[in-house]
Amino acid sequence: MNIPADLKYTKDHEWIKIDGTTATVGITDFAQGELGDIVYVDVDTLDDNVDKDEVFGSVEAVKTVSDLFMPLSGEVVEFNEQLEDEPELVNKDPYGDGWMIKIAISDESEIEGLLDAEAYKELIAG
Repeated sequence: MNIPADLKYTKDHEWIKIDGTTATVGITDFAQGELGDIVYVDVDTLDDNVDKDEVFGSVEAVKTVSDLFMPLSGEVVEFNEQLEDEPELVNKDPYGDGWMIKIAISDESEIEGLLDAEAYKELIAG
């Protein structure tokens, strides 16, 4: 299972790549494996300010629908529009082309609360 060391993670199985005051967010390799074949990604919070831990969208797989939770407070500034036509990118390349949103971070102190790769490995090893 792929858990890149340069990313941050949440207990809700999302990854976060911090780039200055912007964060790119997607779901982890573990999460896409648990969900199975993803058929739809719904993000209706574009241009909205969303608080940490609030729902910013959902992922629909063949057998289930799962909410997506904001890892950090901020404005959703971009949605990966490739996912509208190719939601399976989340399965094929969760840390690359399968990214979901970009956030303009409003509270950088929240970054400290995210998990590093080692802590995330321990979480899923459970």
